[in-house]
Amino acid sequence: SLALAFAATAALAHNCPNEWKAIDAALPKAKLDAKQAEEVKKLRAEGEKLHKEGKHAESMATLGQAKKILKI
Repeated sequence: SLALAFAATAALAHNCPNEWKAIDAALPKAKLDAKQAEEVKKLRAEGEKLHKEGKHAESMATLGQAKKILKI
């Protein structure tokens, strides 16, 4: 069970950069108002910060919020 938890964390850690790359790619084309665009940028930066702190589940959740605003 511990190995499984570690594997899941490792998979999340690997996926965080893919998530923010998807956000970076979608943001310029997104039809967002200034407030939404600012929120996406804030969530994206927070997601990267959490990833670097080793908080991958939190990072994925934060990046997921940004993706929801972008509708991706």
